[in-house]
Amino acid sequence: MPQKAFRFGVVAGANDAAGWLATARRAEELGYSTLLCPDSLEMPTPTAALAAAAAATTELRVGSFVLASPLRTARAAAWEAHSLTVVTSGRFELGLGTGRPEMRQQAGELGLPYGSGQERLDSISETVDHVRRLDGDAHTPVMIAAGGPKVRRLAGAKADIVALAGGPLTTREEMAGHVGEIREAAGDRDVELSLNIWAVGEHVPPWIRGFLGVDAETLAEHDSLAMLRGSADDMAAELERRREELGVSYVSVNGAFLEEFAPVVALLSGK
Repeated sequence: MPQKAFRFGVVAGANDAAGWLATARRAEELGYSTLLCPDSLEMPTPTAALAAAAAATTELRVGSFVLASPLRTARAAAWEAHSLTVVTSGRFELGLGTGRPEMRQQAGELGLPYGSGQERLDSISETVDHVRRLDGDAHTPVMIAAGGPKVRRLAGAKADIVALAGGPLTTREEMAGHVGEIREAAGDRDVELSLNIWAVGEHVPPWIRGFLGVDAETLAEHDSLAMLRGSADDMAAELERRREELGVSYVSVNGAFLEEFAPVVALLSGK
């Protein structure tokens, strides 16, 4: 399949109204395609935050990154997603995932079962089916975060966008194998591949280091796909390499690097 043009997202939490809307407006000014919001009971629900961000901008796309299947029934998730597609005039992207282990407690607070791995995977599949039925003539782009073989097969079969969700030390060869699994499951379907960048430059903020469990030196030593280093030209060249080798064209970065990464967005967006 022909290479897709680059587009870029920024991942941020809606911790306060003024900061969130400022981030949305700035992301649009800098040429980012999409503002992406995580899902956790510790912050405002992504659907409310993303509706506000869309109302504060004109062309910026908005997306969940990602809705955790244990925190909603499949039908409820689809209802929220389709509603956002309607109220944003088609600017919403539905990101779905099986949820991290800490979601077990959060699901319990909501009176919902965490479920087995297969049950959470089935919920994602059912959510996609419900969204397609609700959309009618519309089309909500669906992203599935694919970290294991079963979810890679599901994502290849049903998603519009697949977020490659290997660990921070996943090698290029291993990731290429994951992409092969997704492509095989997709068949003739045209799937967009996405990769989240956790670190831009030589330093990793402490909270990101705690989340990943590795420091900047370890990421650099292992040529980690979770990191980009060097000048804007260097980072652009590395992303072009990743598109050539892996097919990745949709790249997201943490909101902490919104400004620092902007020159790369300017170099590559739409190309």
